Amino acid sequence: MVGILREILRKYKKEKIDFSFFLVYNICGVDSMSVYELVKNFKKKYPATIAWRLFQNASVVEEHLNDDEEILFAFAGQKNDNFLDFFTTAVVVLTNKRILIGQKRILFGYSLNSITPDLFNDMQIFQGFLWGKITIDTVKETVILTNLAKSSLIEIETVISSFMMEEKKKYGLRRTEES
Repeated sequence: MVGILREILRKYKKEKIDFSFFLVYNICGVDSMSVYELVKNFKKKYPATIAWRLFQNASVVEEHLNDDEEILFAFAGQKNDNFLDFFTTAVVVLTNKRILIGQKRILFGYSLNSITPDLFNDMQIFQGFLWGKITIDTVKETVILTNLAKSSLIEIETVISSFMMEEKKKYGLRRTEES
């Protein structure tokens, strides 16, 4: 997994995309960064992204991380289809096994989506005047994340697409071996 991330880093360094804030700790073998710290770094790097209550939303995802999962990438955005709705912040975490989308409710409870590579269909990116939108299409549902900084869209798309393409290849090999 680390080899794949290094390859992505080398490929996109030419385009001056800074992957260092979420790759350094995995490449060096340091696993001490929490989901909250990664999301906070993302928010610092892309301050135009609208996201609130990062700690509460990140804690939902951290509760559901398995012991054998490594965090590869994390960001936050509004989980809705309306650019004017600023109160549905969710934290999105890409691990070495799946995508987790956690959202803490204001009064009580939370929601969590888990997208494994075999359920991932495709991803669409939309760049508007002020913010961007990402639509993740799965077999069962469509997840829409809005109010993302326009400059963050390339980075998010590159990391998620590259990871999912590699994982789908593995799923294809497993199915042919089983047949």
